[in-house]
Amino acid sequence: MLEILLLSFVQGVTEFLPVSSSAHLILISEQLSFDAKGLTIDISLHLGSLLAVILFFKKDITDFLVNKSLLIKIIISSAPTIIMGIILVKFNIIDYLRNTKIIAFSTIFFGILLYFSDKSQSKKNFKNDFSLKSSIYIGLMQTLALIPGVSRSGITITAARFLRFNRIDAAKISFLLSIPTLFATSIYNILNISNIQNIEISYQNFWSTILSFIFSYITLIFFLKFLKKFSLIFFVFYRILLGIVILTFLYL
Repeated sequence: MLEILLLSFVQGVTEFLPVSSSAHLILISEQLSFDAKGLTIDISLHLGSLLAVILFFKKDITDFLVNKSLLIKIIISSAPTIIMGIILVKFNIIDYLRNTKIIAFSTIFFGILLYFSDKSQSKKNFKNDFSLKSSIYIGLMQTLALIPGVSRSGITITAARFLRFNRIDAAKISFLLSIPTLFATSIYNILNISNIQNIEISYQNFWSTILSFIFSYITLIFFLKFLKKFSLIFFVFYRILLGIVILTFLYL
């Protein structure tokens, strides 16, 4: 249970921050030799984050029923990642990407990219400027998040900042785009769990989802408050430092 608590905390805190939740989950599971690891637990943790973001943005989601145009943009933006994710899983490529070296280099590189994007002037907002062209560009960039260490939140915020969306709206775009992606991975998880007869594994999935939901919801609240006062430079430094630490352990 302690393993599930720690993994849920890591997932909840890192899913919506630009630091890569999958990379942290992989590293912690490997370094601490957790039994509760692998894609089934990983995706269960993402289910908790999905429920949190749906509850947090329930008003915006309700507006989708009225604003069909926005709903279409969100779906179009999420489609490339979902399709590519299915391909990577089907051909077992995803397991090869869960590599410590890949995590280290992608953490550093995309951290630097986040730094340059955050220097862009904020001229656009989500309500008036989230066009079809913007959704396609951000959606294509989001496919890179399938590489552990890139960070889905990080790359979508980076893409939105390069398009000159302000930090708050860049984060909001990232959060809303997480819904279809997390939903798709959650469906995949449910299909996998339905084929598992091991009660202990089902128990782990249940608690990882509940705890991840709690930590994710709290993170959403405080991250948006953080962005109102500060830039993303803290996360840039964190990513670079984390990448250097990983490489140090790998090569020294």
